[in-house]
Amino acid sequence: MEEKQLDSVLVPLGLALFLGYHLWLLFTIIRSPTRTVIGINSQTRHKWDPLKNGVLAVQTIRNNIMASTLLATTAITLSSLISVYVSNKSSSPSSKLIYGNKSPVMSSVKFFAILLCFLMAFLCNVQSIRYYAHVSFLATVPTSQGRRDAIEYVARNLNRGSFFWSLGLRAFYLSFPLFLWVFGPIPMFVCCFIMSFVLYFLDTTTTFTRDLHSHSIKQEAIAEDL
Repeated sequence: MEEKQLDSVLVPLGLALFLGYHLWLLFTIIRSPTRTVIGINSQTRHKWDPLKNGVLAVQTIRNNIMASTLLATTAITLSSLISVYVSNKSSSPSSKLIYGNKSPVMSSVKFFAILLCFLMAFLCNVQSIRYYAHVSFLATVPTSQGRRDAIEYVARNLNRGSFFWSLGLRAFYLSFPLFLWVFGPIPMFVCCFIMSFVLYFLDTTTTFTRDLHSHSIKQEAIAEDL
């Protein structure tokens, strides 16, 4: 295979591997949420009653807002730096470390993909901040005390903020193989494979975690019945 053809083969394979893993993760979250960390956290937040301790709830949400703000600031800063770098870039890379298509057009495509990835991370984290800020007001509304439908609405918005946080974090994960694509399609493909393998162990739960979660849910159900 010629050097210039590696980008058209390895890059789609790497992206397909990364996308295929996340499609499997989405399917598992929908069908068997307790097998994933995201699903268990979603069920836990759904059972969380922020009206029992409003101060603690606001502090917890504030910490999440600060984390989302940090990621959003980092994403937009990196996007600005990449834009400045690309606008001042006069020639294509000629380093011997790069093995692949070194044309100026392909170089621009690589940096545009990284820029788009960071912009998506910025937008997702901004949406996360929006939902968290909305929940921080709803969590301390006195009229919601004792109303199950109001608590359900707060938990639903809290989960939406967390889902946007997860999407923004996934965009940061995707930026690693896209950044390595600058050095060639081989490092990019290897990074996609390793990252999918590592994310599998980070996203899935163990038997002990599932048993502990189901036990806590049963205990809460018994308390509600009483």
